[in-house]
Amino acid sequence: MNFFVTGTDTDVGKSYICRHLAKEFIKLGKKTGYLKPFQSGVEENIDSDAKQVEKTAQTVIAKSSYITKTPCTPLVSAQIDNVDYSLEKVKNDYSELAKMCDVTIVEGSGGLYVPVKKDVLMSDVIKFLNLPALIIARPNLGTINHTLMTIKCAQNDGIKVLGVVISNYPNNSSDPVILRAKEMIENYCNIKVLNLVAQGQNDLSDLAKKLI
Repeated sequence: MNFFVTGTDTDVGKSYICRHLAKEFIKLGKKTGYLKPFQSGVEENIDSDAKQVEKTAQTVIAKSSYITKTPCTPLVSAQIDNVDYSLEKVKNDYSELAKMCDVTIVEGSGGLYVPVKKDVLMSDVIKFLNLPALIIARPNLGTINHTLMTIKCAQNDGIKVLGVVISNYPNNSSDPVILRAKEMIENYCNIKVLNLVAQGQNDLSDLAKKLI
């Protein structure tokens, strides 16, 4: 099982979900790989997402195709840091992991329409790798709109959507926006919300089993 993790926005919990999913796949006896094609904002004292995955899931095979220092969208970060991205290199890095592993998680940067290169969006990278997408969403106001748009854009671009995970879900919330987000998302599309991952929850065994 190989899939691409994207978000409805930046900072919605993609890396957190990837780290703990990798740990659960390994517990299930699956040799697991993780690829971050484009990693920006990494300074000397900051771990890359691949390093953080290694700390959480210690036997994972984790790598980044490109690491840049400037903390912004991949296109602008590459321009400032004078890096020329090659989608062929990303595909080769992914293919190597896929050959070695039972499960390979590829984590994008931000959402579907983040610019990567001139005339290349993150959605084009997903299509280039021929992977289905797992969408990570936030729980609060605006998430229904952002999630439905992400699902529709993915489907219109020919990307299979595995499901949605709502991350950082608050415990004991009385907010009707949060309480009804799962229902509303599922009512307006044919995609399931696979899990509500609570704040601080690191047991994603149920989600891992659904994905395998």
